[in-house]
Amino acid sequence: MAGKKAVVPYGKFKTAARSEVPNGRKGKHNAVITDILSDLKGLDAGLCLKIPLTELPDSKVNIRSALNRAAHKHSLSVATATDAEFLYVWNSDEAGV
Repeated sequence: MAGKKAVVPYGKFKTAARSEVPNGRKGKHNAVITDILSDLKGLDAGLCLKIPLTELPDSKVNIRSALNRAAHKHSLSVATATDAEFLYVWNSDEAGV
């Protein structure tokens, strides 16, 4: 293979070129969080997303945590609430909310 150096064991572990290391991370919640943030962008003031808990790929606690990390990363202000059946998400930077 032209241009590739052989991977040489270094101690107990193998080595790899830094250029082979993936940048960024797409965690297991990436799809649902991306969908929620996308829907929030087009959400009218005074409305919230009403997401059935049964459609979430993980617990509501873990989804809320992932959502807050992603919102912070994108400088968004979102709020959440839950009841026994739904996760509610809205843009919290709206006036009066």
